[in-house]
Amino acid sequence: MENTMARTASRGSTRVYVARLVGTTVFDPLGDAVGKVHDVVVLIRLRGEPRAVGLVIDVSGRRRVFLPLSRVTAIEPGAVITTGLVNIRRFSQRKVETLVVGELLDRVVTLRDGTGKVTVRDVAIEVDRNKDWKVTRLFVQRASSGPLGLRRGETFTVRPDEVTGLAASDAQQGATALLATMEDLKAADLADVLSDLPLARQVEVAAELEDERLADAVEELSDDDAVALISALDTARAADVLDHMQPDDATDLVSELPQSKAAELLALMEPEEAADVRRLMAYDEYTAGGLMTTEPIILPPEATVATFLAHARKREVPPALASVAFVCRPPTESPTGRFLGMVHLQRALRERPQRPVGALLDTDLEDVHANDSIGTVTRLLATYNLTALPVLDDAGRLLGAVSVDDVLDHLMPDDWREADDEVTDETIERSANG
Repeated sequence: MENTMARTASRGSTRVYVARLVGTTVFDPLGDAVGKVHDVVVLIRLRGEPRAVGLVIDVSGRRRVFLPLSRVTAIEPGAVITTGLVNIRRFSQRKVETLVVGELLDRVVTLRDGTGKVTVRDVAIEVDRNKDWKVTRLFVQRASSGPLGLRRGETFTVRPDEVTGLAASDAQQGATALLATMEDLKAADLADVLSDLPLARQVEVAAELEDERLADAVEELSDDDAVALISALDTARAADVLDHMQPDDATDLVSELPQSKAAELLALMEPEEAADVRRLMAYDEYTAGGLMTTEPIILPPEATVATFLAHARKREVPPALASVAFVCRPPTESPTGRFLGMVHLQRALRERPQRPVGALLDTDLEDVHANDSIGTVTRLLATYNLTALPVLDDAGRLLGAVSVDDVLDHLMPDDWREADDEVTDETIERSANG
């Protein structure tokens, strides 16, 4: 395969393979890092070579912005150099645009010479004499052969005009390449990637994710995006994903669904998980009961510090809930026996492993009840510098816990995930055609 990245100067044609370009740092002329390449935007036309119009780059953590290729002065090994005019306007894909990594890689196309179908593994772009970037080569692979398909198929390059189906529907595209770029992403960042994809592509990617991984991402999606994705999944799969979500997040999502769809999913969920969701749906959204999760760390008083630490290490326990254990008389499933107090992780770390948590209780807290307002919960979290609060019934039994992240989710504007950060002093406007 040709060298992936070389200087886009006046030395003639330069070929850049997109899959290897992803993750490359983007620099301004002074050498300051602006972000990293996330994808390449192309326009697929009925005639002629597809045109590459810009890069999608990750800046400021989770923000993705558009950088026209006309403002790229050089692409070198490990670096993309820009004119310095980089804007912080969030990238929004247009209908005529196609994302190479997000939509083209792993697409199955047909060779015009009649020799069959191949899968697109990479896409090469080149700059022409007019300084326009074109898609000039597709790196493709035939289907695996041999017993059980264990022998890798032949790989080779073709021109875009030598295949049909490049602009076909998302149903013809696999998700392998895109998933490889998501492997190490945190749940919030994975959700951000999913929200940028067409719904049909989201469903494809979701089909390749484990239930727990998908559940973590769905919890971080906006309400509208989460409802759309869950509604588009096979009903049985959607129910499995809801089973793996935190009960409060699953409740918020189910509450947004049409009543018939919600009833169908609840009937397919695990009985215990469905019971938790039904119980939480009885409370108003902006009360402690509506905010709480029914699955914090709950321990009997004789449990040891070592047991608490073991629970806190579990991956499925969110950080805000891992910082505290709620100590109750049996039963230790909510609603529990009488609530005795809470133990803070920081205090537990200073104690010997075999000490019982019942000896470390913090009992100096104002009671929070299920119908208390979000204002009351917020005041107590702030007053006592806590990450979670117990929610009790009138008999003093623990119903669940409200974490600070749940409160923030409800206090922020509905579109906070899409809201732009402050614009920096380096600003540009995205041109009409890149």
